[in-house]
Amino acid sequence: MNTHHRTVAVVGAYGHTAAFVVAELRRRGLTPLLVGRDAARLDAAAQGRPGTVRVVSLDDPSSLDRALTGADAVINCAGPFAVTMLPVIDAALRAGIPYLDVAAEQAAILEAFRLRHRRAREAGVVVLPAMAFYGGLGDLLAGAAIGDWPDADEITVAIALDSWWPTEGTRRTARSNAGRKMAFTGGRLTAPEDPPRSYSWRFPEPVGVQRVIELSTADQVTISRHLRVPEIRVCINEAPLRDLSDPATPPPTAVDSHGRSAQTFVVDVVARRAGAGRRATASGRDIYAVSAPLVVEAATRIMDGRVDRTGVAAAGELFDAADFLRALDPAHLTFGAPDQADQPV
Repeated sequence: MNTHHRTVAVVGAYGHTAAFVVAELRRRGLTPLLVGRDAARLDAAAQGRPGTVRVVSLDDPSSLDRALTGADAVINCAGPFAVTMLPVIDAALRAGIPYLDVAAEQAAILEAFRLRHRRAREAGVVVLPAMAFYGGLGDLLAGAAIGDWPDADEITVAIALDSWWPTEGTRRTARSNAGRKMAFTGGRLTAPEDPPRSYSWRFPEPVGVQRVIELSTADQVTISRHLRVPEIRVCINEAPLRDLSDPATPPPTAVDSHGRSAQTFVVDVVARRAGAGRRATASGRDIYAVSAPLVVEAATRIMDGRVDRTGVAAAGELFDAADFLRALDPAHLTFGAPDQADQPV
């Protein structure tokens, strides 16, 4: 089914990541419907396009229902997602349209799986949380790395950022998420180690060996939903964490015509099984900008009818991981696909 001339509601449409999502929808010939609480900021984001703005109150279900009228899908970019996720999911279920978001909050994502999966299945609706740099990208790379293995002993998602210039939304989320972090070990979600483990990780060149610290992200939740693996580790190099903790670190600044910052990333995912290892990697620029092609590609595939399940799902449950990542390479990221032979890692 052709997705051209379709309308996608973007909640929180004047946020930093949302601006990339709106631009990507327009680039693909889809019509973004800008939804948010601030009429002036919505009008500015609409760039003079009439009829594409809906002012909404997220604590008023009828307001949300009016905002999603005429939409074929909704992408939620309004954090903190602990506050916005369930109300917008519920509005999408009432409207009978797919829901996607760019959340990175473990607790909110887990709540969506636990509290809305049955209702989404009954409604025949796809609900896809965490379809962004944290969560969606790592989940797809884990699926690509594990390949045709039926299970794995462990999966490590190793992230290297040359810097982290956080948005105000990221800072708000970090504050609201304090004390709600989880690790995945022994086949279950549990409290992480305190202090977190630190070790060296050899990233593909030119990044090379970096000192990394274990991190709690959406990836532990999404990967554990569908891959049979008892240990899921996520780690990140030290420099971006120093940036994030420093209140003087500036927000992202655009350096190209697409609005991307100069920040670069590498996500290196290794699956290990019975002494063998497999690796899949992705690299690119700007962790906020890359979330847009990830979530819009997912929305497009869902609206096209290229998924065969409903309910709350992780990216790897809905899509062929390698095929999805190849669709983004090279315009948005570089995907290093593993061959099917077991590799030394």
